[in-house]
Amino acid sequence: MQPTYPPEASAFRAKITDFLDENLPTGWTGIGALSEDERTEFQSGWRQTLRAHDLLAPNWPAEYGGGGLTHIEQVILNEEFAKRGVPTAGANDGFSIGMVGNTILVWGTPEQKAHYIPRILDGVDVWCQGYSEPDAGSDLANVGCRAELDGDEWVINGQKIWTSQGHTANMIFVLARTAPDHPKHAGISFLLVGMDQPGVEMRPITNMVGHDHFNEVFFSDARCPKGNVLGDLNNGWAVGNTLLGFERGVGATTTSLSFGAEFDQFVELARDRGLSDDPHVRQQIAAFYTNVQIMRYRGMQALTRYLRGDNPGPESSIGKLFWSQHHQAITEAAMHLLGAEATTVYGTESRSGLGPPVIGTANTPGNWMASFMIARPGTIYAGTSEVQRNIVGERVLGLPKEPRADAGAWNESR
Repeated sequence: MQPTYPPEASAFRAKITDFLDENLPTGWTGIGALSEDERTEFQSGWRQTLRAHDLLAPNWPAEYGGGGLTHIEQVILNEEFAKRGVPTAGANDGFSIGMVGNTILVWGTPEQKAHYIPRILDGVDVWCQGYSEPDAGSDLANVGCRAELDGDEWVINGQKIWTSQGHTANMIFVLARTAPDHPKHAGISFLLVGMDQPGVEMRPITNMVGHDHFNEVFFSDARCPKGNVLGDLNNGWAVGNTLLGFERGVGATTTSLSFGAEFDQFVELARDRGLSDDPHVRQQIAAFYTNVQIMRYRGMQALTRYLRGDNPGPESSIGKLFWSQHHQAITEAAMHLLGAEATTVYGTESRSGLGPPVIGTANTPGNWMASFMIARPGTIYAGTSEVQRNIVGERVLGLPKEPRADAGAWNESR
């Protein structure tokens, strides 16, 4: 691990700071300070600003419309944006750029890259994720959504669930079973599917805090071209895991900044209620501070990997496992500090939909309650904690594989 930056990093950091000073509104305190409507308007315009300055996908090759930045420059940009509470992309770009765009650059044919990458950057194609199913969540290899070849098209039938922001997307990447007679991991393909067609139905799922950014997706003879397989046919498991690496490894060096801001709010909350000298609370503060520092050094470790030019690997599961459990612990502790006060009001959507609060979020009981509720699924989405532990044990530490009752061929009756 290399916990320092090269000398040339300072000049680029100053360049990004100047860009933010010149383009952010006067009096900017972070996107968390904006109302929901103001945030939507800002983020839409901000995406156009980033696109105009080649900073929307800053580390993508310039030949595909990216910024052509080095890994270290990408990290510095992310850090400076995070410090100021500024989004690095548009609302759906975590899926469009961070997940499927990066995966297309790794696995796509020249024709696929030439077609999809510009459309992603221009916002023509807005993507969502078609992975989980009612019978294939933690056991993702058990997907039962079927795709059968009919001439030059795949015909897709089945269901996906927990499709975040599916109602705002017009494209979906789908893990579909294309060889049901193969062993289950070997019979899956990664398909690129348009949603604006007959046979694709989207139904919102309202969660326990009243948000409906999750959806169910139903495919009834939906279609996509034969050439819309990303990677080789029946190699979707490998392609899908590449994408999950990008999902779990995103923001490795900025995680400590956002969780550090939440930690500062926790300390302020304890002080405001006269509890900062309580021995139990002080012990919690010490533990949470330690967690944030572990995230910082884990980020540096991930940075070392990126500087070698490696794609995110199974080590990204360590970070996801760690921060999701920390987030539950610190928000639970905040509920104890607030006591009955926490139940009096629920905050607005001023905190991010996933993970820690965005910079600028007010340190109020209602917003802590919102963050507490948002933290609950953190150990489930993007792979449960149990799945992450298996990945770390088997693929990082090299421990013997755990015996699996569900190994072997796919069984349609499951």
